[in-house]
Amino acid sequence: MFLQNFPPMGVYETLFKFQDATGLYMGDKNTSPWAQGFPLTTQLPGGPVLPGQVNFDATDLKYPAATGVTTLRQAISEYYNHFYGANITEDNIAVFAGGRPAIFATLMFLQKDVRVMIEETEYTPYYDKLKMLNREHQIIPSNPANRFRPTLEEYRAARKSCGSRTLLVKSNPCNPTGVTWEGSHLKQLVDFAAEESHGAIFDEAYEFFSENGPVSAMQYAKNIEHSNIFVIGAATKGLQVPGMRTGWVIASKKHIEIFRNFSSIAMGGVSRPSQIYVTNLLNIERVTQARHAVVKFYNEQRQRYKRGLEAAGIELFTGSGGFYHWGRLPHQLTAEEFNKRLFKHRAAILPGTLCDMNRLAEKGIHNHFIRFSFGPLSLESYNRDIEVIQSCLN
Repeated sequence: MFLQNFPPMGVYETLFKFQDATGLYMGDKNTSPWAQGFPLTTQLPGGPVLPGQVNFDATDLKYPAATGVTTLRQAISEYYNHFYGANITEDNIAVFAGGRPAIFATLMFLQKDVRVMIEETEYTPYYDKLKMLNREHQIIPSNPANRFRPTLEEYRAARKSCGSRTLLVKSNPCNPTGVTWEGSHLKQLVDFAAEESHGAIFDEAYEFFSENGPVSAMQYAKNIEHSNIFVIGAATKGLQVPGMRTGWVIASKKHIEIFRNFSSIAMGGVSRPSQIYVTNLLNIERVTQARHAVVKFYNEQRQRYKRGLEAAGIELFTGSGGFYHWGRLPHQLTAEEFNKRLFKHRAAILPGTLCDMNRLAEKGIHNHFIRFSFGPLSLESYNRDIEVIQSCLN
């Protein structure tokens, strides 16, 4: 083969196995997409309408600006300044085709002596990115012993093993566990990341999905212009438009200049119609309504599925954010075996082994853990969901 082989990212690995077993794509009609990380793309109760069209003219068929169109970057900066008291401008923002390429670009341009720190249980493609880029990384314990809730002291202990310069990679709320740093604890973590010669990527894909309301490191990153903090956001989850493939990174102007140069070489910008669509979603009045609706609807779903999954015998370790439940299967059942049973019902979960940053497979504790997504599920699917899960656990 002419190209170096590389496997699919963990979620897609499960999607492809599901397709091979059922002949269907997960998310198609009459499937149960419990392995997938997307929200409902229909209007939520009390939420704003999702526009069915976008208006643009001939000028919007030209190449987009490398860092994103000015109107979108202005809307993003106004959003963070309004809700989190940030002090940023459009020059602190670069637009990407979703959050993942923004994270990849940040890791790719890290100087060689910067050591990455990452929790033991994290978002599955982080492992793939670190492996592809040959980045050494230090694991922060996140397992049943600390209930997947590392403390700042454990972060500091990990840093001592890393050398003089580190970059923390952190999803908050955490995907897959839902554990959320907020309030004074998040402030302490941001201060930790902002210490001289250190930095962090805060991946905030699930910003809206927090029990106590939306949460962002930008509330505490008051000196981003003189720090190595990178805050990643996207329209994918809270704004409910994953298909628009529009995300962004907030960072110092000198770092944004690097992303602009990278986009000019490798990406060529993001679709202008997509950027126009997302700009409209960030209207302050509209996004205020969306934030309230997302919190209310998904808090209720989190509690509803918590009761059902625990009654079925799954031991949950879920935090207060995200739209996943993170739990341990009963009877020493492995996630792979559980999925084989679920495939017969056109359903699937994400095996916990794909969220293990040590990738210990069946030798690790993650072998018996699952990430169950209630993100795309309608209110009407609940009873059947729990019936299928119970039947596959027995």
